[in-house]
Amino acid sequence: MDSPPQPPSQDPSPEEPVAVVRAPHEPILTLPTALTAYVVLLAVIHLRVLLPPELENWTIDVFGFIPKRYDASLANLQIPGGTGAKVWTFVTYSLLHANLTHLAFNVLWLLPFGSALARRFGAVRFFVFLAVTAAAGALAHLVTHEHAVVPMIGASASVSGAMAAAIRFAFVRGSFLSFSRSDADTAAKVPAQPLLQALRDKRIVGFLVVWFALNIIFGVGAIGVEGDSAGVAWEAHIGGFFAGLLLFALFDPVPRVRSDAADASSQDISSGI
Repeated sequence: MDSPPQPPSQDPSPEEPVAVVRAPHEPILTLPTALTAYVVLLAVIHLRVLLPPELENWTIDVFGFIPKRYDASLANLQIPGGTGAKVWTFVTYSLLHANLTHLAFNVLWLLPFGSALARRFGAVRFFVFLAVTAAAGALAHLVTHEHAVVPMIGASASVSGAMAAAIRFAFVRGSFLSFSRSDADTAAKVPAQPLLQALRDKRIVGFLVVWFALNIIFGVGAIGVEGDSAGVAWEAHIGGFFAGLLLFALFDPVPRVRSDAADASSQDISSGI
């Protein structure tokens, strides 16, 4: 007897292609457009070193920050730039650098912290923040070097401000210095801790101690990037740092985390949960 016909098999043929979904790989370091533009600007401005020496020195005198410029007792002192330079040099000095080593040092420190900050703030807030922290650094330098005639240049005050602002959220769970880091955009936009709460975080306190110690050591030792005759303007660094730490909330568009939630997050991270 013939056996009845069997229904066709529903099993997929082994030859059928199978789609494989791969998890996207995030680059180790991706720079937001605002930070890239800032770094390019610094590099382009540094091409001034190709100018004849007289013209290069003129650009430093006009756009560098010279405390002596504000000395009322020296009204007849001829410093290039005139009255206008008393205003714009509070920011323009931060766009000038002594040499490639000076420029590279500041850019390397800015990349991780500035990247997170640019993603969080957006371009406009980011650029204004850099200008404000640069001005704060210049003010601190002016207060401590009111009769100095040597121009101060470099983005270190802005870099310090960016570092200070970034640590307000860097150690929060999911951010870029936490153990449970999210992708770059998410990590940059986690709610920040309130300032007083942040200053009770042992990791942030440790960061502050190391940062201040390094600045004081380098400043007192007069270890400069321009050679033996140059010193580190560590007072400007501290001015920019405090401005970034204290003014962060004025620029931050991300809603703040509540104190009780911040306490719970801190405890979870400390216990390894």
